[in-house]
Amino acid sequence: MVPLLSTAGLARKKNARSEMKSGLLHLCILAATLQASRAQIPSEYDSVDPWWRPGETIVLPQAVDWENQNGMLGTFNISGDIQTQNHPFFAALGANGRACITCHQPANSMSVGTAMLQRRWRTTQGKDPVFAAVDGSNCPDQPQDQMSSHSLLLNRGLFRIGLPWPPAATDGTPINPDFQIAVVRDPTGCNTSSAFGLTSQKPTISVYRRPRVAANLRYLTTINGMALMADGRESSLQAQAANAALTHEEAPAPLTTNKLAQIVQFEMQIFAAQNWDVYGGSLNDPNGPPSLGVNNLAVGTAGADVVPDSASGFFNWQNVAGLAALQRPFRQSVVRGIALYFSRQFQLSPRVMGTCATCHQASPPVWTDVGTTNLPSAKDAPELPLFQITCNSGALPHPLLGNVFYTQDPARALISGRCADAGSVLPQQFRGLAARAPYFSNGSAATLAELVDFYDQRFAIGLSDQEKQDLVNMLTIF
Repeated sequence: MVPLLSTAGLARKKNARSEMKSGLLHLCILAATLQASRAQIPSEYDSVDPWWRPGETIVLPQAVDWENQNGMLGTFNISGDIQTQNHPFFAALGANGRACITCHQPANSMSVGTAMLQRRWRTTQGKDPVFAAVDGSNCPDQPQDQMSSHSLLLNRGLFRIGLPWPPAATDGTPINPDFQIAVVRDPTGCNTSSAFGLTSQKPTISVYRRPRVAANLRYLTTINGMALMADGRESSLQAQAANAALTHEEAPAPLTTNKLAQIVQFEMQIFAAQNWDVYGGSLNDPNGPPSLGVNNLAVGTAGADVVPDSASGFFNWQNVAGLAALQRPFRQSVVRGIALYFSRQFQLSPRVMGTCATCHQASPPVWTDVGTTNLPSAKDAPELPLFQITCNSGALPHPLLGNVFYTQDPARALISGRCADAGSVLPQQFRGLAARAPYFSNGSAATLAELVDFYDQRFAIGLSDQEKQDLVNMLTIF
């Protein structure tokens, strides 16, 4: 089930990989150390498939390393080993067989990636609970045994989020939106469905989003002022867990206070970060930069911002003696990327100049339309729904797009009811990006290079090819 790497196994891998001349991870080189490192795992779980199924009875060790295309991601639990049997984060709580762990896989940095999802479909012929009709398919009324009915999840890593329209406040008070919304394109059929759409008995707008990382939340809940999810609809981890159980897991009744407390306790104790890079080498050394590695993140030396606050701690890291041939130039590239991230200014809006860090390190959160869902900047996506937003007379218009515009996901506006919020998304954390492609809330960037290219074009930053690669290299190591 889960290929776990011991500390000794990780050391052997690092030594072997420091001599590699490409980014490909060759399984034949790893077979012997994998076998040795799995000694503590029952033989029935000795598989190359890292998917963690609900109801597993094995222990999740305090420190684990998981392979990905760029190296190894580390997870670390500050409370020690986790007994997963009957733990509400790992146990199926609803009618569809899902658990929290289903959509928050350790190997995918406590999220989930399309490569794992596609492999899971092949392994189970689409029967895994992750493909549950409620939101693992494009719409629940589609034939569930066909891959085409799950195309957004399989190809983009998107789950359906059905939100009531018009919205309501957390206390149930109706919100009178200051805009009108119309369905322009409905490729999934859900927004015009008589059972699940805007004209159904419970009027609903369906949008499609990537699952957020259920790790490092000790930092994120502080940074974001307890505004959680892409649209900020949850005000606490308890509320998020409670609603996720009822909707995504289809639990027959609200979770008990004790189960919610166990879930939140686990989420506040689990950390995830890239630990080793195929080009850069170790990212988790005790004497390395305090912003790198899951150990530093877990004990707090990485700082509350989750991304580095400067490049100063990386001087020795890029110049340490004994680096392999490819490691030094890669590390130097990372340091240049960090400098770009914090210092390269560009026009974020007509009246705001900023940097990458302006949105990704803001506290409290800055609700910003960075263009990933609103036209004309959003990447063309005929497989996603398209909505027309028309601001009411007297409403504050969208700061960039005016009174009438088009969007694939109104995002924050579906919660606030404000036209000016349409397309504004709460920025995602950067940890473990190498382990959980694709990127953006709608999965529109298949790679980190596409992500950087999008921002370069969207904000006319004017990055050179080298600068783009420096930013990509920086993003892969956190």
